[in-house]
Amino acid sequence: MPPGYWLLQDAKARFSELVRRVRSEGPQHVTIHGREEVVVVSVEEFRRLKGERGGEALIAAMAASPSRDIGLGSTRAPMPVRPVDL
Repeated sequence: MPPGYWLLQDAKARFSELVRRVRSEGPQHVTIHGREEVVVVSVEEFRRLKGERGGEALIAAMAASPSRDIGLGSTRAPMPVRPVDL
């Protein structure tokens, strides 16, 4: 197998080594019956690819908004009530 590629049985038997290589060398490919099936990546790479954003990013985006000073008030208008025959 080329570097960075693992047969499934080898990946299972040497999982700790596979994880260490993900951390040191980058994504590792796992093959089943000669076909690439999965790629093991670090959690940081997964979050980057997924585009996961935390609350800090939302707060920063809202603070940078040109509309940040607009007040958001809530007003309730009375709703008409219609009679219901029971």
